Amino acid sequence: MKSRFSTVDIVAMICELRQRLVGMRVIQVYDVDSKTYLFKLNRHDEKAVLLVESGVRLHTTDFAWPKNLSPSGFSMKLRKHLRNKRVESVSQLGADRIVDIQFGVNEAAYHVILELYDRGNLVLTDGDYMILNILRPRTGKDDDDVKFVVRERYPVQSALSPALDAEALTDILRFAKPADTLRKLLTPKVSYGPALLEHVFRARGLSTGAKVADVDASRDVATLLECLRDAEALMERARTEPSKGYILVRVEKRVTPADDGSTEITSYQEFHPFLWRQHEKERVVELASFSAAVDQFFSSLEMQRISLKAHQKEKEALKKLENIRMDHEKRIVALEQVQQEDKHKAELIEINLDLVERALLVLRSALANQIGWAEITELLREAQEQGDPVAQSIKQLKLDTNHFAMLLRDPYEEGAKDFLVDIDLDLSAYANARRYYDQKRHAAGKQQKTLESSTKAYKSAEKKTKEALKQLALTSNIARARKAFWFEKFFWFISSEDYLVIGGRDAQQNEMIVKRHLNPGDVYVHADLHGASSIVIKNPGGGSVPPKTLNEAGTMAICYSAAWDAKVVTSAWWVHHHQVSKTAPTGQYLTPGAFMIRGKKNYLPPSYLIMGFGFLYKLDEDSVERHSGERRVRTAEEDDSATPEKQEEELEISEGSGSEGEADGAPGEVFPDTVVKLPHELVPSEEVEEVVYSQQSKSTTRGPYWPRKAAPAVPVEKPSDPQPALETKPRAKRGTHGKLKKMREKYKDQDEEERRLRMEILASAGTAKEPKGRKQKKGAKKNVGAREKPQPGKPGAGKPYLGQPQSKQPQLEQPQLEEAQLIQPQLEEAESEKSEKSQSEKPQSENPQSENPQSEEAQPDRCLSDRPSLEPVVNKVCVEDTQEPHEDEEDGEEEEEETAPGDETRQLLATLTGCPVPEDGLLFAVPVCAPYGAMQNFKHKVKVTPGTGRRGKAAKTALTVFMHDKATSARERDLLRASKDQDISRNIPGKVKLSAPHLQKHK
Repeated sequence: MKSRFSTVDIVAMICELRQRLVGMRVIQVYDVDSKTYLFKLNRHDEKAVLLVESGVRLHTTDFAWPKNLSPSGFSMKLRKHLRNKRVESVSQLGADRIVDIQFGVNEAAYHVILELYDRGNLVLTDGDYMILNILRPRTGKDDDDVKFVVRERYPVQSALSPALDAEALTDILRFAKPADTLRKLLTPKVSYGPALLEHVFRARGLSTGAKVADVDASRDVATLLECLRDAEALMERARTEPSKGYILVRVEKRVTPADDGSTEITSYQEFHPFLWRQHEKERVVELASFSAAVDQFFSSLEMQRISLKAHQKEKEALKKLENIRMDHEKRIVALEQVQQEDKHKAELIEINLDLVERALLVLRSALANQIGWAEITELLREAQEQGDPVAQSIKQLKLDTNHFAMLLRDPYEEGAKDFLVDIDLDLSAYANARRYYDQKRHAAGKQQKTLESSTKAYKSAEKKTKEALKQLALTSNIARARKAFWFEKFFWFISSEDYLVIGGRDAQQNEMIVKRHLNPGDVYVHADLHGASSIVIKNPGGGSVPPKTLNEAGTMAICYSAAWDAKVVTSAWWVHHHQVSKTAPTGQYLTPGAFMIRGKKNYLPPSYLIMGFGFLYKLDEDSVERHSGERRVRTAEEDDSATPEKQEEELEISEGSGSEGEADGAPGEVFPDTVVKLPHELVPSEEVEEVVYSQQSKSTTRGPYWPRKAAPAVPVEKPSDPQPALETKPRAKRGTHGKLKKMREKYKDQDEEERRLRMEILASAGTAKEPKGRKQKKGAKKNVGAREKPQPGKPGAGKPYLGQPQSKQPQLEQPQLEEAQLIQPQLEEAESEKSEKSQSEKPQSENPQSENPQSEEAQPDRCLSDRPSLEPVVNKVCVEDTQEPHEDEEDGEEEEEETAPGDETRQLLATLTGCPVPEDGLLFAVPVCAPYGAMQNFKHKVKVTPGTGRRGKAAKTALTVFMHDKATSARERDLLRASKDQDISRNIPGKVKLSAPHLQKHK
């Protein structure tokens, strides 16, 4: 199988790339592996992806190649120097298999040099070919050799010359070994490659297999030169004209027909820019361009490798079965042959009864007279020489075993041959015949037993072989059909209301999720815990995300953090997509995976550390409609009616542990879905901002929630009027009484008019103070002017406004003014004590989607951020991201490649079900680890809680439980068995404990 480019391939590819890529700009560079890189190019509406693999290939590709999650150092260097550079030229260095791609011109020129020979190399140089970076540095053994290292000049002048004249060819033939062939002799001397040489030799009537000894230098040199001129003409044609692509295909017969009924298996062998003479009679696939042919060839290698591997295993399995069958037949034939021989010997003894008796008498008499064995042998030889018929019938003495061999024949059969029969001296002639009949009957019985056991063994082996072939076909089909979903590289699950939720495994993935996958309408969920993952709820349809999905995402954020090992129950929080930014305040630096949260954080109820592990099944097109509405948003009545079933199911799954029983027995406390945020939707955003603002210095020091402290939070949500809830919350805080007493003492002489004027000043103070830094200042002014409407006390000019008309003031009623009064003394006291330094103040604009009054201010959010902040809530007035515009543009394009659009994602989620029915057509199984509340309808699931067991062993135990479940169908069992070990346990958090029915039976 051809695995790398020849010179004619390089020439043809350069011609095609020069016509298509010159003038395009580099948008981004990615690395597939340590040797393969992708250059994403763009020109107006035209896009292209150039793939280069060191030492192997160079072509454009239309296939989606997997990219490394984090770019390598070499990729970063290429990005640094080549981004936004235009492709100026693509050329070959001399006649070598080296391609030089120039980006940019003059002082900004850079060269990417790709070596396609030997082990290959990829070199980045400047305009003067000074090496800036090299994939495989190397130096020569001698000091005079060229050094391929950084800050050395690449030796472009050392390229080979393609010239080869008659004198040089004659010298080559003169000094060649007579046993060498023309192919072996000329291939290293010219740069055309063996395929092109064989083509031109066949055109001239020569054979590349001819030996040098058969070549007449004076006569054949001219013919060889003509061949080389023809080769050069084809090379020139490849340089100037785009070539088609041809792929040589090898066809093998399938051992068993495929699912589509095909009986052939095809595999690609070679790719060429021309159809050579030696390949005219072979099976060939023709494509429109050589680059398309190369792309098709290398992109199909993996699938063909899977098919060929499965084909080879099928052959091995059937060969093993055939060996068992042949061994079975040989044993039966051998037993039948033994029976025939024993029967024939017994018959010969009966026919020659007198002769056998006389022989027995002679030998018994000799032994009775105590004649030695050697003497008996000598007497027997003398009798044979004298023509004694009895002595002549005795062929061999076996006195050590008390036997002798006789040559007997059937006298009634013409042409019968003598047959050697062993005779026992202790038995008579009849007894010897009976002994052979007994052996024959014993062999017959043994044959019958062997036939029965061999038939059973063969049927068992055949059954196992068929199962192995079935499993092999299933595995290979899944390997071909199973393309990893874009979200499987993250932590992920599908919520009970059909929302896709993803989370990062590390800081780099957190960065990627927010940068590439946090789109308008999505929700960001996080927890103030060490190691907590950044969770994103994908919401392509917009609108508000249901509370149940928010709680499930919060559970995911808590479980993928240090709380799992510490067994701490605490709360997560969520914000809208526009509140997450990578812009740090002046003087601060955000590490990878850390983000600035601007605005209030909406805290969720405490989440219990209960996850679930199960399987989703991929449905075929005919079965999707059967599961429509399976994960719909349910009303409170539907949830209430389903609660007893969930409790009953959890009790069945529980192992009897007291702690688990307590956790399972309170689903209302774990997921209080219907009463989380309803009261706060009625509160105007202006009022909520002020309440959040007053609680900020206290809410930043929130500690973990314990299960027994979660109950008191429920009565707060019950009153239908939201205002009493807002009043009771400050009184629930420790130390509030003392502060209120100080505030009453400080403001006891303040009348209502002075209080109202101070509140207006306080409301406008945020716009009077501009944020530090030019970028923040410009961004704030721009957004305030474009997006915000004038608010009470904030007419839009950004300065204090005391004479605001009273007609707008009724938005703040007396209870809210009393609440707002409590905010002012805390701010003044905090400013006087200089407890906070970095944040400037702004009132939050109206946010109709704000639902939860518990919040925190803008602060870098990495793991646990307990620093109090007095920056007022800023909504929709976020400082713009300072990433480079081209990188953002590329991120958007990359999003199109790596993630599906909203409609496609919804269609994909609709093809995954956790509760298949017997009528469904299942393609493959996908392991998933999700909050247990999102897996209530799963057919195969186990409960996962913090414990001491290893997650790999736990995943295998769960898989065994699923496969031995009586409700599991044969197809589901096959799909579960085909799951890879490295996939089923990668999303399970830390040390775990499983809870499932009949778990002890499978441990």
